[in-house]
Amino acid sequence: MSMRIAIAGKGGTGKTTVAALLCRSLLNRGTKPLLAVDADPNSCLPDKLGVAREKTIGELREELRADPEKMPAGISKSEWIESLINQEISESTGFDMVVMGRQEGPDCYCFINNLLRQCLDKLGSQYEAVVIDNEAGLEHLSRRSNGTVEVLLVVCQPTLIGARTALRIVELSKSLNLDIGNSYLILNACDGELSDELVAEFEKSGLEIAARIPTDSEILDFELEDKSLTELSDDSVAALAGDDIIERIFKEVQ
Repeated sequence: MSMRIAIAGKGGTGKTTVAALLCRSLLNRGTKPLLAVDADPNSCLPDKLGVAREKTIGELREELRADPEKMPAGISKSEWIESLINQEISESTGFDMVVMGRQEGPDCYCFINNLLRQCLDKLGSQYEAVVIDNEAGLEHLSRRSNGTVEVLLVVCQPTLIGARTALRIVELSKSLNLDIGNSYLILNACDGELSDELVAEFEKSGLEIAARIPTDSEILDFELEDKSLTELSDDSVAALAGDDIIERIFKEVQ
């Protein structure tokens, strides 16, 4: 069974950067094959990992809806969709990527979505680990066929708004009845000590602060140069924090 790590957080908190850091740490740890899933409609993970964006699953869904009978003879619809998804997987060194794209529209997509879920679940099971970069709403997790992840990381900045967002995400995950093994808080751009009052606000989420990732000038340079964060140096402070997170996950989950 693959290790599924889902990352959630409000836009602008750096959750996609955290997802890329974890991919780097998993690859350096030798956890392969790895699947990176960009489940945020504002798809940025391909840029962080230096991967060319292929057709999204959302675009594929629209094509299937527009012409649902367009399929080869002698093959089931689920097998056909699985082959289409495999065609849209972006391959890179040591990992593959799937970009989910936008959510479904107001029309009924139930049959197509069910087939997509089944195919994506089957795809994910073929990897040693899956890193899912979600939007804060966790919609993609709620629409999974089994709704199961081993680890949920809630990424926030060390502010009062960050603490309240963390609480809302935790409450949402409970209301969606998601099957989550372990959940942790990750504080990004955390360069100083937290006040007692702010610590108390974060404690309301019921989650332990598993890591505090400082601002890293090397990441800023990489983004300006459009370089993959998998190539960060071993002494990058953010990369080291990512390594610590992965080691803790494997120690406590497995």
